[in-house]
Amino acid sequence: MTTMTNASVREFKMPDVGEGLTEAEILKWYVQPGDTVTDGQVVCEVETAKAAVELPIPYDGVVRALHFPEGTTVDVGTSIIAVDVAGGAAPEAQEEAPAPAEEPAEPDEKPAARQPVLVGYGVATSSTRRRPRKQAAPDTAVRQAAAAVQQELNGHAAAPAPVAGGARPLAKPPVRKLAKDLGVDLTTVTPTGPDGIITREDVHAAVAAVQAPQEQPAPVSAPAQEAPAAPVSYDTARETRVPVKGVRKATAAAMVGSAFTAPHVTEFVTVDVTRTMKLVEELKQDKEFTGLRVNPLLLIAKALLVAIRRNPEINASWDEAAQEIVVKHYVNLGIAAATPRGLIVPNIKDAHAKTLPQLAESLGELVSTAREGRTSPSAMQAGTVTITNVGVFGVDTGTPILNPGESAILAVGAIKLQPWVHKGKVKPRQVTTLALSFDHRLVDGELGSKVLADVAAVLEQPKRLISWA
Repeated sequence: MTTMTNASVREFKMPDVGEGLTEAEILKWYVQPGDTVTDGQVVCEVETAKAAVELPIPYDGVVRALHFPEGTTVDVGTSIIAVDVAGGAAPEAQEEAPAPAEEPAEPDEKPAARQPVLVGYGVATSSTRRRPRKQAAPDTAVRQAAAAVQQELNGHAAAPAPVAGGARPLAKPPVRKLAKDLGVDLTTVTPTGPDGIITREDVHAAVAAVQAPQEQPAPVSAPAQEAPAAPVSYDTARETRVPVKGVRKATAAAMVGSAFTAPHVTEFVTVDVTRTMKLVEELKQDKEFTGLRVNPLLLIAKALLVAIRRNPEINASWDEAAQEIVVKHYVNLGIAAATPRGLIVPNIKDAHAKTLPQLAESLGELVSTAREGRTSPSAMQAGTVTITNVGVFGVDTGTPILNPGESAILAVGAIKLQPWVHKGKVKPRQVTTLALSFDHRLVDGELGSKVLADVAAVLEQPKRLISWA
């Protein structure tokens, strides 16, 4: 979509909704062209690689255009909606109107529009105005162009203003350097970027246009051109192709990066958890847990926290750049959750400091938020150790892949009634299999085995939650 140049029209750009993400998919528009919007009103929902986020508009006005349909993936910084603020409360737009020709205003009189971020909007510019100076129009136009470039570099989206003929072309410093290195005169380049800014692609296109006639070979020596490859076809009745994007795309990249960066080792142990299952039933009747969800995962999480306290070196990460092992003195416990949008791993911040009822409350909130698709990007950052419960699918165990940046992940299998030797006799007991994968760069076999053995010991004898506390 072409950026509108009317001074009363504001272009709202796709913001960085957290953690340096570079793109987001527009899931749903809540407004249509012609609708009136107010400052702070949610206009659309977008999905990043980590979560779905609602975007509010930062000014009043009337929707002029939606630049992308639902389902489109848009790069951060790209304009997605145009809003006409002429008829609403928009003092900023009025100040941006061109000044009379005989008294051109200084370029720094134009307040930069406030750029939206994840939790609000940028700091509003000062309302202080300088007294206009009388200067030649060409000199003012040059400074206006330079100011517009600087505002763009600073992430502001000031309304575009007409530039007098002969003004310096708009381009960012890296683009100017590229043009200089390639010998391209920017005044001869046709800009295609927002607000008439010359992009790197424009410079390369100018070079290609000049070189194309020179690089054409003589007809007699021209090699036969190969026919373009035919597009791959498939039977739509027998196959369905699903675009890889959003959470699925991020998960795939993270798992490939983890699998081929950290040397994984997985150990297994089968344990009698009959006493743990009895404790779960008792806690459900305890008044301290009224209204809280009590299940085996709660006690498994607590057992892992006890094991980490006894073996703190497991709670670490590998810093490749500094060639250091970073031991964490806190535990942000990740819980792998399957959602309609894919697998996510939100974590409970400072889980090591929580009591059992507090841990139960945090687990409940984490699971319900994930199921409703409301997990925020910040909830999935800075995890240290993860639990994945494959047992809910009836699976005995697995070899889990580490969450990137973490050193260990515990997989919990299905809890089943099995024959088990107990006190010298074969009896039916509740049994499960645990699997611990760890990064062998910083966790050796002894440390990994101790952690897994401690988790199993607590689940076999839950009283160790007290004796080992």
